[in-house]
Amino acid sequence: MSRSRAALRAFTPVALLMSLTACAGSPGTGQDTAAPDAAPAPGFPYTVTNCGVSSTYQAPPRRAVTMNQHATEVMLALGLGDRVVGTAYLDDAVLPAYKPAYDKIKVLAEEYPSKEILLGADPDFVYGGYASAFDKAQGRDRAGLAQAGINSRLNVEYCTEGKVGLDQLKTEITEVARTFGVPDRGAKLIEDEQRRIDSVAARVKDRPRPTVFAYDSGEATASTSGGNGVGNEIISLAGGTNVFADLDDTFGDVAWEKVIERRPEVVLIYDYGGTTVEAKKQRLLNDPALAEVPAVKNRRFVVLPLSSAVLGVRVADAVEALGGQLHPNPA
Repeated sequence: MSRSRAALRAFTPVALLMSLTACAGSPGTGQDTAAPDAAPAPGFPYTVTNCGVSSTYQAPPRRAVTMNQHATEVMLALGLGDRVVGTAYLDDAVLPAYKPAYDKIKVLAEEYPSKEILLGADPDFVYGGYASAFDKAQGRDRAGLAQAGINSRLNVEYCTEGKVGLDQLKTEITEVARTFGVPDRGAKLIEDEQRRIDSVAARVKDRPRPTVFAYDSGEATASTSGGNGVGNEIISLAGGTNVFADLDDTFGDVAWEKVIERRPEVVLIYDYGGTTVEAKKQRLLNDPALAEVPAVKNRRFVVLPLSSAVLGVRVADAVEALGGQLHPNPA
């Protein structure tokens, strides 16, 4: 499947470390609606440049809308569900730990909401996980939202030049936490992620690294993880080597001849949408051209939900899960 659908998806949630007491500002205008002599919220005003868009916040946003799973789960992991007035576009179920908070949020649309529905939620902040969240043709572009007095944020995986890794994860969590006035929660979340990832990296560092082909979807061609997305970093941290790490993209289409040529030892199947993992396996197993590819010949398949292969709070979970599948036996 083409990444154009979404511009192209766990760990224990952090306990609430502080309460938000700041007064709301006028959405995106940089003007405080509180009384003139009211004290500013701690750490505000705050200016951040995200994917080329500079925003100044006089106080934390109070009416956020999240679009795409990983944006929604970042907010929930930071304990900010009470600041989310609407959400849209999940690829699979939210993590069980976040479900109680998620169930209190209004779902605006199964996929992306129309401009009218989005504006009808009266947001002061819109957070998109994929670039397609801000589709200009649908009236959701960031410039248009700014003209309506609404600040916005795009996940940095979709505007980073070159490879995306843990530095970008740190940036994403830190800046969202800072925007909402909860920097301590962000720091704790990052610390937890790093600790878990380091534990897996230490366990697999001296073990042979199998070559991995990430299979997202595709019939005539194969949609796979390239070298620029966090999916490539997850494979590496889990003790594998992405056979398409040289593909200069987050996700991209490759010819099946290239898959055959690179002879991956493992196929990583991304689980999401209407096509089951078993159907994807059968597509590979039933293709005579792939019969001698080691991963297919040996039926060595591993699985991750797509929501774990993008830049969000599931990165540590993905590294743990994939590390356990690539290296199932203790060292």
